[in-house]
Amino acid sequence: MKRSLALVVLALSLSGTALAQDPEIPFDEFYLDNGLRVIVHEDRKAPIVAVTVWYHVGSKNEAPGKTGFAHLFEHLMFNGTENYNDEYFRPLQEVGATSTNGTTDFDRTNYFQTVPTSAVDLALWLESDRMGHLLGAVDQAKLDEQRGVVQNEKRQGDNAPYGKVFETIVTNLFPPGHPYSWEVIGSMEDLNAATLEDVKTWFETYYGPNNATLVLAGDIDVATAREKVERYFGDIPPGPPLTHKERFIPSSVPASRIVMQDRVPEARIYKVWLAPEWISDETTHLQLADLVLTSGKSSRLYQRLVYEDQIATDASAFLMSNEIAGAYIAYATVRDGQEMSAVEQALDEELARFLAEGPTSDELERARTEIRSAFIRGVEQVGGFNGKSQILAENAVYGGRPDFYKHSLEVLNGARREQVLAAARKWIDGEPLVIEV
Repeated sequence: MKRSLALVVLALSLSGTALAQDPEIPFDEFYLDNGLRVIVHEDRKAPIVAVTVWYHVGSKNEAPGKTGFAHLFEHLMFNGTENYNDEYFRPLQEVGATSTNGTTDFDRTNYFQTVPTSAVDLALWLESDRMGHLLGAVDQAKLDEQRGVVQNEKRQGDNAPYGKVFETIVTNLFPPGHPYSWEVIGSMEDLNAATLEDVKTWFETYYGPNNATLVLAGDIDVATAREKVERYFGDIPPGPPLTHKERFIPSSVPASRIVMQDRVPEARIYKVWLAPEWISDETTHLQLADLVLTSGKSSRLYQRLVYEDQIATDASAFLMSNEIAGAYIAYATVRDGQEMSAVEQALDEELARFLAEGPTSDELERARTEIRSAFIRGVEQVGGFNGKSQILAENAVYGGRPDFYKHSLEVLNGARREQVLAAARKWIDGEPLVIEV
């Protein structure tokens, strides 16, 4: 329920792109008459079921002046309904549920829990109850309480070292009005302005079953799942028809340099480029390039800046891949007594060397193996942040089908050095947005 989880969910979406022996996640899929999409994966290894709901709405569906509302609404979903006006977690804790949480990102809001098989009915009733019967329990006191909780999260994040950097990145990388040009957590001013009418509008617009994907993964078969889901969700009326935003990558990076003043233990420099959207094959190619540059102490950036030149204490990057656009963010932390200009020059030189040479065969295979290992770790569990229920939901929502990961595997397994180099040259060869802290 913190904004840093956005990066965790981002790592999942990228790690789900390759697998050593291309294992499948078998599933059945059906829709209720009200539009609810249901995906069922049967896994009898343990008497547990992961219950996951993805709503296809996030901060990109907000408007300027109403930022932060997707995340604020996520908090309200845990504070009781018309039929159960108490903390959502309480009955789940009593039956031994694990991994109970919710997160908000630019493009989606998800809610998940893993429960004993005997408690599937409880989890489905709780999820259906807040999908169908939330509004009557949300009053001004609850809104004010959760507004305060979210604003405290924002203060903690902003006051942490480098805590304002991400906000500076998105507000400068994306043009005004772009759906990614504000942080998921929003602004203090907009949070202060949120009203009960905003709550009602958001719920009625985006939290209908026709904008949701329900995944059940674990000790359950499709016939049992269908009967239970129909019983608990079938009478919830659909929301209005929705059109989802399409690919929107700005034509260029605003090549500017921003100097931020902050109380940080060491100075840091960031270089930021635009990147492809989640569904693009180039996202996989660019992730491979990123891992060659940044993964582990043997990576190119770490070896040059930290180990050889000893002018930085850290050097890394990450690929932010979202539904309609992305960003590639490289950074290096200046060692005490060293000059930022020297660190920036070394960072630029290593990036230029990669863009000139591309990855070696060994580097490319190591990167491929790293992604495969991450995916294997995910498919070994049914729930949590990275398990099979999340993989199926993510691929269904962003890729159009639960097994879109198969296409991503094909792209990864077939990725050649020339393709990785071409993607890197296309996306990170121009002038970046530069931020000094």
